[in-house]
Amino acid sequence: MKIFFRNIHLYLSLVSGLIIAVVCLTGAVLVFEKELEQAWHPERYFVAAPAAATPALPLDRLTAAVKAYKPDAKITGVKVYADPTRTVEVNLAGAPGGPGGEHKGEGKGAAGGRMEAGKTPQGEERRPEGGQGEGRGERGGKEGKGEGKGGGGEGGRGPVVFVNPYTAAVTGELNYRETFFFTMMALHRGMVGGPIGKLVVGVCTVMFLFIIITGIVLWWPATRKALKQRLRVKWSGGWKRLNHDLHIVLGFYSALFLFVFAFTGLAWSFEWFNKGIYAVTNSPMQRPEPPVSVVPGAPAVASAPTPAAAPETTATPEVAPTPGLTPDAALARARALAPTSVYYSLQLPKEPTGSIRVATLRPNASYENATDETYLDQYSGQVLSQQTYEQRSLGQRVRGLFKPVHTGSIWGWPSKVISLIVCVLGFTFPITGTILWLNRLRKARKKERKLATAV
Repeated sequence: MKIFFRNIHLYLSLVSGLIIAVVCLTGAVLVFEKELEQAWHPERYFVAAPAAATPALPLDRLTAAVKAYKPDAKITGVKVYADPTRTVEVNLAGAPGGPGGEHKGEGKGAAGGRMEAGKTPQGEERRPEGGQGEGRGERGGKEGKGEGKGGGGEGGRGPVVFVNPYTAAVTGELNYRETFFFTMMALHRGMVGGPIGKLVVGVCTVMFLFIIITGIVLWWPATRKALKQRLRVKWSGGWKRLNHDLHIVLGFYSALFLFVFAFTGLAWSFEWFNKGIYAVTNSPMQRPEPPVSVVPGAPAVASAPTPAAAPETTATPEVAPTPGLTPDAALARARALAPTSVYYSLQLPKEPTGSIRVATLRPNASYENATDETYLDQYSGQVLSQQTYEQRSLGQRVRGLFKPVHTGSIWGWPSKVISLIVCVLGFTFPITGTILWLNRLRKARKKERKLATAV
C-alpha cells in the first residue's frame, strides 16, 4: 500500500513542485508585507505625536489638499485612525478601463470627490468575508464585481494618498500595482498568467493537499525506534541523510500548517469553493441591500388619476437639493457611537436616498477586518441599521477568517513567525524531495548494475 501512496506523492510532486515552491516562497515574502511597508516608508503612515491641545483638521480640509495634489483624482474613501500618530488614508479610484479602474456605484464624497458605493474607504468591497471574490479592492468582497471569479483582485486597488491630519500636508502616495509586494502577490496567486495562471495555481494547490496527506502516510513509522528517527534531524549525518531528514522530519512538523494554508488558499482560486463555504454553513452569499435615507421635503408620490378625473397638466415644481450630513459630521457621529474604535471607515452615498456606511474596528477584534457596520441617514445622522461582527452570518464569519489564517496574522506576530518559517520550509520541500528521488534512482541503478554483473 505504501508503494501506491509513494507513487501518488512522487508524481504529484513532480508535476506541481515548481509551482508549489514559487507559491511558498512568495507567501513567505508576503507574511510581513504590512510591517515591511511601514518600516520602509514610515513617513507615509506616521506623523510626529502632536501636542495635547492640537486638534485634527476637518476632513474637508484634508480631502481638499488631496484634490489640490491630484486635481483629476476621484476620492473613493477615507480612513481615519484613532491613533493620533497615524496619517489619514484617502483612497482614489484607479484609471478608467485599467486593472484598477473605476467601478460602478460611485457617490459624491468629501471636497467634491467621489466615493464608490460598492467600496469601503480602504478599497475593500463591502462584503467583509470575501464572498465570490476578492473584488478589485483590499481583502474582502461583497456584491461588487471581482477581478476574476474566485478572487484575486488585489491588483485593482486605486492609489492611496496619505495626509498629515494636523497640517493637511500630503506625506506620500502608494500605487499598489507598482510595488514589489504586488509582484509577489501576482506570482503567489498566478495572476501573472491571467485566468489560466490562477487555475494552474489552484490545481497545484489541490495536488499539494494530496501530497501532504500521502506524505504523512509515508512518514508514519512502524516501530518506536523508527518514530524517534523521524522526529529528529540527524545533523551529524552525511549530506544524503541530512537531506532525507530535512524532507521527512521537517515535513512532518510543518504538514498541518501547510495543509491549513493550502486549504484556505483555495478560496482565492475557485468560486465553487467559496459557494461551498456558504452552502455548508447554510448562509446566503449576498448581503441585504443597504437601508435608505428619508429625503426631507421630498414630494409625495401622486396616485394614478381615476377615469373621471382630468390629468394634471401643470409641472411639479422642482425641489431644491437638501443639504446632507458632512463627512466631518458623519465622523463625529461614528465616534459618538463607537468611541473606542481603532479606525473609522466612511463611505458616503451617491443617491439622495442612499445612506452613509461606517465600518469600525474594536480594539479586541479577532482580526483586522472583523469590523462592525453602521448605516446612518445621510440627512439626520439617525442610525438606520447596525451589525456587529458577531451578528454576521456563520458563512460570513467563516469566510472572513480565511485570509488571516492563510497569512498567519490571526494571532499577530507569533502566528506570523510560524507562517514565515513554514512557508520557507514549503519552498525547500520540492528541492529536498527531488534530491531524495534522484538519490533513490541512482541507488536503484547501481543495484541493477550489480545484479547484471553478478549474472
